[in-house]
Amino acid sequence: MTRGCNFSAGPAALPEEVLRQAQSELLEWGSARASVMEISHRSRAFMDLAEESEQDLRDLMSIPDNYRVLFLQGGATQHFAQIPMNLARPDQSADYIVTGAWGEKAVREGSPYVQARIAASSIDSHYTRIPARSAWDLDPDACYLHYTPNETIHGVEFQDVPEVGNVPLIADMSSDILSRPIDVSRFGLIYAGAQKNIGASGLVILIIRDDLLERCPDSMARIFSYAEHAAGRSLFNTPNTYGWYLASLVFKWLKAQGGVVAMGERNKSKAELLYSTIDQSDFYSNPVEASARSWMNVPFFLGRPELDAAFLAEADAAGLIGLKGHRVLGGMRASIYNAISLDQVRTLVDFMRDFASRHG
Repeated sequence: MTRGCNFSAGPAALPEEVLRQAQSELLEWGSARASVMEISHRSRAFMDLAEESEQDLRDLMSIPDNYRVLFLQGGATQHFAQIPMNLARPDQSADYIVTGAWGEKAVREGSPYVQARIAASSIDSHYTRIPARSAWDLDPDACYLHYTPNETIHGVEFQDVPEVGNVPLIADMSSDILSRPIDVSRFGLIYAGAQKNIGASGLVILIIRDDLLERCPDSMARIFSYAEHAAGRSLFNTPNTYGWYLASLVFKWLKAQGGVVAMGERNKSKAELLYSTIDQSDFYSNPVEASARSWMNVPFFLGRPELDAAFLAEADAAGLIGLKGHRVLGGMRASIYNAISLDQVRTLVDFMRDFASRHG
């Protein structure tokens, strides 16, 4: 068996250099004489790693000083509920922009803790576009506005940051964080599950503006309070130490690649190559409007769905794994996160052209 080109949507591919370093340090990390998984999270060695990894992320994203960076447990789904628990009262309303399955889930999980208003939705197009800004019904008194910049399942991505006035903007960036430069100061809170562009599942990165921490109610259990975790520098309880360690290696790798500017250029090239291959073919199709196509997750469909199983079997034999589409949509999906190289995308499109020539 050889290592395949992994186009899985998440947990997703990690940079091979990171995996090799983690492999070499698995038994003995630095001078600890033990694995990083075996030492106290309050040891000087781990606290040094925590501080350095936070600074690396701040450098990569140019995070302003008035934002806290938290390394938390759970996934985005947990924080769909935890965000309104921290930032809203049950009698307050929050606006949600829904452009896919994860936006829907954010509304559903947040509703017990806030009056969740769907201020705009593209469900009428089966989530193949971004709702026209003129159709957004925004509440200027909303306690926040939540949106999903990139929808992993439907392959829809905002190409800019929406302007929402003084209402704090909250973004679930699980599948596009660190994929290109963003202006963090435009947001009140950014959160992301780690298992796509950061590292291993079970870790969540959360970036929150200082003034929003003041909203966290004292009546809430401390373990759910972002203010408590910020005060404890994410060490209030035992964190996901190995996930944090892997994230620290990915941040170093990203810096070595040239940071998010270089990754943005690479990701744009990867997406353009894959979409042009689909668009130039009579055999493949992608339903998303061109202006809303994701750089990270590319769903596509064969002109003859009865060939789906053969496509996946032949792709697997060719070393291309993780291409099966989500059960909501079917078809195929290629997730081309930061760890996927342009050469790997070239390998994929070469296979797609060959398969089409033999079966089209």
